[in-house]
Amino acid sequence: MDIHTEVLIAGAGPTGLLLAGDLAAAGVSCTVLERRTHESNLTRAFAVHARTLELFDARGLAEELLGTGQRLRRLRLFGDAQLDLGRLPTRFPYLLVTPQYHTEAALTRRAAAAGARIENGAELTGLDQDPDAVRATVRGPAGTRTLRARYLVGADGVRSGVRTALGIDFPGHAAVQSVMLADVRLAEQPPDVLMVNADGRAFAFLAPFGDGWYRVIAWDRARQLPDDAPVDLAEIATLTREALGTDFGMHDARWMSRFHSDERQATAYRSGRVFLAGDAAHVHSPAGGQGMNTGLQDAANLGWKLAAVLRGAAPEALLDTYQAERHPVGAEVLRTSGALLRGALIGAGPRLVARNLVARIATGIPAVNDRLALRLSGIGTRYPAPAGAHPEVGTRVPDLPLRAAAGGPDRLYAALRSGRFVLVAPDGPAPIEPPAGWAGSLTTAVRADGRPGSLLVRPDGHLSWVATDAGTPPPVSLAATLPAPDRTAGAVPAA
Repeated sequence: MDIHTEVLIAGAGPTGLLLAGDLAAAGVSCTVLERRTHESNLTRAFAVHARTLELFDARGLAEELLGTGQRLRRLRLFGDAQLDLGRLPTRFPYLLVTPQYHTEAALTRRAAAAGARIENGAELTGLDQDPDAVRATVRGPAGTRTLRARYLVGADGVRSGVRTALGIDFPGHAAVQSVMLADVRLAEQPPDVLMVNADGRAFAFLAPFGDGWYRVIAWDRARQLPDDAPVDLAEIATLTREALGTDFGMHDARWMSRFHSDERQATAYRSGRVFLAGDAAHVHSPAGGQGMNTGLQDAANLGWKLAAVLRGAAPEALLDTYQAERHPVGAEVLRTSGALLRGALIGAGPRLVARNLVARIATGIPAVNDRLALRLSGIGTRYPAPAGAHPEVGTRVPDLPLRAAAGGPDRLYAALRSGRFVLVAPDGPAPIEPPAGWAGSLTTAVRADGRPGSLLVRPDGHLSWVATDAGTPPPVSLAATLPAPDRTAGAVPAA
């Protein structure tokens, strides 16, 4: 059978673009189908969390993206309660506020430069698969054709045609309805990068695009209308004044709409040779700004696994770990964002007063603040370790300092730009000799923090193996690091 592309990706949002860039950089041929012919303004994320910035750093994109937005070290939750992100154990102890189109632009340039093919105006309308390949029916400007691929990834959003074609359930409910959006100019500059508050009836959120335009989101508990109901800027301004104390002189709306936000998760992230990622797999309330970030982390998890299997460096069983690792993370994000949303939309009265008091006291306790910051930022996400493995296996590895040699990387996340596993060994007289079974899949480095022990770090920055004894040899191959299938099911990530 002729294979037109090794991996076919439906959807050129952030999730699909990061995945395409990772695959193409690894030498895997991939094609991205995007039904849009122009940029959509309907749902745009503004928050790039610390863990996502680490993943961008491992791809050489972090500095570029940091130049497009503003850094927020304290995130306002309810009333006067603020989450201190400056305590996060990372090079990026903040939230980056930047419009999603900056993220997409950086990822598009990287994917295209690496050789990924991106087709706009192309929509997947059907698929079937056998043990060897997936056949996708694609409708585009030139008509309908069939593409064959080894694997297919549906990153095509909440209304995913891939998920529908597979018949995978997407249970959940509408978390909030009749939310109004508008892009506006302001006569006065807000005092904070992000402005957000709810007073029991009115909710308002304000974020900058960085070019003089602002996105405003408003909600009225007493006025719940269908998505197609018209939106009036005067109503949005009134709600903003009630929630934030002022509307900052908003005027000249260039776009307005109304939508509802769902909380849903696919029952399975994989069916045979087809995978789901991003909003096609899970959709959350906007509270906490985790939606886009979770999808990007799906892609970072799946990309290196597909590349390893396609290049013969790992058995097909590696792909089973995608569901085992990412489905529990999606469920946890649903719980966290849902709790934040319900807290934000509490009605007026004693419950509102209690919410503000409890939130202020809780975030003032360093241990509680840190736990929530780790969870929201993604820094605290860990994957299940095989039985008998070191307890730190599965955790995210910080950006360790390395002993640079001949102009090589001087820290871990720079070394991860190779897209390979990184074997980090303690400083010593003998050179590091990677096992023969890792040929082409492993980069070696020497830690410069003076600590003993060796680490094997996955391409997505999570710990695969650790040894405290310098004489313990690393796993003989990638396959040797895989857990038994029955040890991956039902794992729950730690916050």
